[in-house]
Amino acid sequence: MDTIEQARNTKTRRVTIDPITRLEGHGKIDIFLDDKGEVEKAYYQIPELRGFEVFTIGRPAEDMPQITSRICGVCPTAHHMAGTKALDDLYKVEPPIAAKKIRELIYNTFFLEDHALHVYILGGPDFIVGPDAPKEMRNVVGVINKVGLDVGKKVISMRRRLREFIAYAGGKVIHPVFGLPGGVAKGIASDELPKLKELANDGLEFARFTLQVFRDLVLKNEKYVKLITSEAFTHKTYYMGLVDENNKVTFYDGKIRVVDPTGREYAKFAPQQYLDYIAEHVEPWSYVKFCYLKPIGWKGFVDGMDSGIYSVAPLARLNVSEGMATPEAQKAYEEFYTVLGGKPVHHTLANHWARVIEMLQAAEKMVALIHDPDITSSDIRVIPSKTPTVGIGVVEAPRGTLFHHYETNEKGLMTRANLIVATQNNSGRIAMSVEKAAKSLIHGGKVNDGLLNMIEMAFRAYDPCNACATHSLPGSMPLEVRLRDNTGEVVRTIRR
Repeated sequence: MDTIEQARNTKTRRVTIDPITRLEGHGKIDIFLDDKGEVEKAYYQIPELRGFEVFTIGRPAEDMPQITSRICGVCPTAHHMAGTKALDDLYKVEPPIAAKKIRELIYNTFFLEDHALHVYILGGPDFIVGPDAPKEMRNVVGVINKVGLDVGKKVISMRRRLREFIAYAGGKVIHPVFGLPGGVAKGIASDELPKLKELANDGLEFARFTLQVFRDLVLKNEKYVKLITSEAFTHKTYYMGLVDENNKVTFYDGKIRVVDPTGREYAKFAPQQYLDYIAEHVEPWSYVKFCYLKPIGWKGFVDGMDSGIYSVAPLARLNVSEGMATPEAQKAYEEFYTVLGGKPVHHTLANHWARVIEMLQAAEKMVALIHDPDITSSDIRVIPSKTPTVGIGVVEAPRGTLFHHYETNEKGLMTRANLIVATQNNSGRIAMSVEKAAKSLIHGGKVNDGLLNMIEMAFRAYDPCNACATHSLPGSMPLEVRLRDNTGEVVRTIRR
C-alpha cells in the first residue's frame, strides 16, 4: 500500500489540482489534509510516459538529433543540440570553429526566445497580473491588459523574429535539422548579416527592456519580494550547471559544476563522467524518476548538506558559477546577489529573476557571435571517420542540464540510449517545493483558487517540461490502474 492510499484510509480530505497549468506537458497535484485541515502530504504527479530510450534502438545514430527533438515542441532545439554534441563524441570528431560558433549563435537565440516564453506567458502572469488575480486573467491576455497592447505586440514580434532566425539557420524552428556529427548542415550567408545584426541588437534591447519590466513590476512590489524570499518557497539544496573555463555561466559547452548548500564547490567533472555523480530514484506515484547525487545517496525528500537532492535551471546556473560571461548580464548578476543577500540564493521563485538575467547574456552572446568574422566561414564540417561506440552530449536547456548518452554497434546503429532531462534533474526539489508550499499556505482546510495557484507557482518557477521528463530505461515502466467506487474506495487494482 503506497502513501497516497494510506492517507486516504486515515479519512484525510483530498484536494486535487488537475490539470496543473502554464507548463509544458501534463500533471496534477494531490494534497491530503488531516482532520484539522492541515496538510499531511502533497504529491506532484506526472502521468505521462516517454519511451524514446526504447524506440530509438536499432536506428542510425545520426538520426538521433532529429528523433529526440520530437520529445517536446517547446525545447526541441535543446534536444537537437545535445544529440548533435553526443554524435561529436560518439564519432570522436571535433567540429570546425565556425560550426561551433554557428551552433552557439542558434542556441543563444533559442535561449532568448524560450526564456521570453516563460517570462511573459507561462510564469510571468503570476507576477505581472498577480498570483491571486482571477484565473481567467492569469495568462498572456491578462499580461497584455496589464502592460499594454504595444508591449504585448513587442513581445510577440520579438519571439516571432527570433524563431524566424532559428528556422533560417536550423532548417525548421520546431524540429531543427542543422546539427551533424562534426559540424552543421548550413552556413550563414554574408548577405544576411545586416538583417541578422539588426535582429541581435533588437534582441539585446528586448532583454534590457524585460529586465526593466521585472524591476518595475516585481522588485518594486514589496509584497512580491516578500513572497520570493519567504520560507514557503525556500530549499537549501545542492546545485548543478555547466560552466566555462572561467567558471562563468555557459549554455552550449563546458564542464559540469556542483556546489553544496553553502555555495562551496562539491564536484566539477566532464560530461562523460556524469554516471559517477548522478543516479535516479523511483517512487510509485509518478512516472518521473528523481535524480540525486550518487556519492551522497538517496536520503528522501529532504534538503540540506546530507541530502543528495540537487537543482538545475537558471537559479542553479547562477549559484554554481562565479559570474556571467557577458558584461551587462554580469552587472545584473551582481545586483541579484546584492539584493537577495549573497550566494547562494535558495529561494525557488528567484528562478524568475535569474531567467531574465540569462536572457541578457543570451542576447549579448548573439551580438558578439553575429559580429564574429568566423560566423560566415564555409568551413563548417569535419566528416567523421572513427568507428562509433559511446557518445555523451550535454547542454544547458533553458530548464537546466540536459544529458544525451548514446551507444551503438560498429555500424552506428543504436543499441542503448539514456536521456536525463532538466526536469528529471529538478524532480526531487520540485516535489519538495510543491509540498512545502502546500504546508505553508493551507491551514484549517481553507482553500481557494488564488491559494492553489500559489502552490502551482512552486513548480512553475522551474519552468518544468513534463513532456520531456518521464524516463523509460531500459524500456519497462510500472503501470497501475485503480478502480474506485462512488465513495472513493479502491475496489480493484490492475498492475502491469
